[in-house]
Amino acid sequence: MCIRQIHVNLAQRGWGAGAGRGARRPRPARTLRRVTEDAPVRIRPEIAALPPYRQGKQAGADAFKLSSNENPYEPLPAVVEALRRTVGVNRYPDAAATRLRQALATRFQVTPDEVHVGAGSVAILSQLMLAAAGPGDEIVYAWRSFEAYPGLVLVAGATPIEVPLGPGARHDLDAMAAAVTERTRAVIVCSPNNPTGPIVTQAEFDAFLAKVPADLLVILDEAYAEFVTDPEAVDGLRTLGGAGHPNVVVLRTFSKAYGLAGLRVGYAIGHHRILDAARSAAIPLSVTAQSEEAALTSLGAEDELRGRVRRIAHRRDGLAAGLRAQGWDLPDAQGNFVWLATGEQTMDAAARFESAGLIVRPFAGDGIRISVGEEESVEKVLQIAASIVEDLPDGHAGRRLP
Repeated sequence: MCIRQIHVNLAQRGWGAGAGRGARRPRPARTLRRVTEDAPVRIRPEIAALPPYRQGKQAGADAFKLSSNENPYEPLPAVVEALRRTVGVNRYPDAAATRLRQALATRFQVTPDEVHVGAGSVAILSQLMLAAAGPGDEIVYAWRSFEAYPGLVLVAGATPIEVPLGPGARHDLDAMAAAVTERTRAVIVCSPNNPTGPIVTQAEFDAFLAKVPADLLVILDEAYAEFVTDPEAVDGLRTLGGAGHPNVVVLRTFSKAYGLAGLRVGYAIGHHRILDAARSAAIPLSVTAQSEEAALTSLGAEDELRGRVRRIAHRRDGLAAGLRAQGWDLPDAQGNFVWLATGEQTMDAAARFESAGLIVRPFAGDGIRISVGEEESVEKVLQIAASIVEDLPDGHAGRRLP
């Protein structure tokens, strides 16, 4: 039964706009439930089959939450004070986040039109996909990478093209370039790659751009850029300001290094025409005044924030070194997390971490991502990881062979 017929049936029973005094009384609710259950609205089949995005599992008061790559530090006092000043919620925020765009434009030496602010960088990613692709089009990305990519592509109506990671759980940019066809409308490059951790080098990215069409949208997802310590890593802002690649858009966020995950604010730097298209695809007024104020305050307190980031990166390197010493074949970790390739043992291993009060992020059949959290959590992670690696079979992807 089509939606129009449902409306006709309901109107005939007194549920339509014409129902009023003298209209037939509606039948019991049981009839309405039967109608909606027997004839649900039409949903795109690819969306009906798509599981909703699931965030990292929450943790109780006596556990460490290492499942969502959050910053373990509390907000800076200046940010808390800024939020206290911005308590009014009876007025709409500035839909363009003008002050934040201007501040970012000054920082990165671009124009405000070349900056777009959204409710997290993932929101802007969705907007770019909606603007660039539709039914019959394709979007290419590495896999495994950020778990939201496949769903966002399908919501846009496009076809996801997943290119397997290469050795070291790194992007295989040659294979990704080879996967580009006449139907490809966008390519996503995630550096450092979430959830495995390695970066794409600047030389690799430059070579990739030389191979793909100049009118192909290339989205460089740098959500964890602030944690990178490898000097060879790609820098999207250097790419935009150097040779000039107007087809590249760089995504960054205040959620991770700046510790504003709960306020949902991220930004993009790129050509104003591309960002105008993203702005057209955006849900209006999705960045709150509180989010903008907190981000602006954070930009003014970067010295203190950078100190926190350095401590997290140092803690990450120590955790990675400890895991390798146990025998884990760990990919290069350049975000605020590490990756354990536990394969078929993933869910059992995650349960062992959870039983020890460590909430991690398992990806069934592949591995476990462990965020770098409080200092007190590191030793506990190493203790459980040591017991798990001992039980992995020889030659397992997560275990380094002698």
